[in-house]
Amino acid sequence: MTALSPEVDPARNAAATLRTRAAGASVITRCLAEQSQVPDRGRLARVLGRSPLSEESRSWYLGALGELAVAARLKQLGPGWTVLHSVPVGHGESDIDHVVIGPSGVYTINTKHHDDARVWVGARKVLVNGQPTDYLRNSRHEAERATRLLSAAAGTDIVARPVIAVVGAKSITVKQQPSDVMVLADTQLVRWLRRRRRTPALVTTPVVAAAEHPSTWHSNAAEALADANLEQFASLQHEVRTARDVRAVWVGGGVVAVGTVAVTQLMPTLALMFG
Repeated sequence: MTALSPEVDPARNAAATLRTRAAGASVITRCLAEQSQVPDRGRLARVLGRSPLSEESRSWYLGALGELAVAARLKQLGPGWTVLHSVPVGHGESDIDHVVIGPSGVYTINTKHHDDARVWVGARKVLVNGQPTDYLRNSRHEAERATRLLSAAAGTDIVARPVIAVVGAKSITVKQQPSDVMVLADTQLVRWLRRRRRTPALVTTPVVAAAEHPSTWHSNAAEALADANLEQFASLQHEVRTARDVRAVWVGGGVVAVGTVAVTQLMPTLALMFG
């Protein structure tokens, strides 16, 4: 962990930090909370490959996968870069997906997971499959908030740059990049960060030291550090993948194979019904 600088409150030294917080922690927690309200699938639903996700939990699930994908990309940055994930902000459940600090400055990265979508980027708006979004406004707000909080905590003026990382899109058409928000595919993110011009005046040590501590960002540091149940989420991922594979067998024409499995799985139920 980076040592605290004189500009940062020494009392924070005893606090746990955000450096080890899991990527997607906030959305994973929300996903599992929603999923806990979903009744277990019956035997037939499993045989037919019905997804275990509800409409509500699915959106959080996809959001978590997006944040995990971007986090995996950011691992490639290496030494000289600090990456924090799922940084809680304010008083409630709001968070910043990723905060990145490096030689070229501070970045707030907002992940958007849109499988097979067509994304269009203009100077003043971002469209997904032709529908307007509030992505630019929200990303600006996140960066402005990070700028204010980090500057105050680190005792030095910094400006956070907002970035929107799009995961899974079929296409991203950039007519014109917004002047103050960078919009790109997650596959382009690391290269773009590495190519940014270094900021000579930026002293990263106090900024990193401040950024690591939840009290910089959130009014309730202990609550902010609550982590997600990653083991439970991994189990849910396995269920979702298994259901998808079963559906693929049905769609692929493996009716006989799946039918055999179905009969095998349903035998106990049929025995009770007709036995």
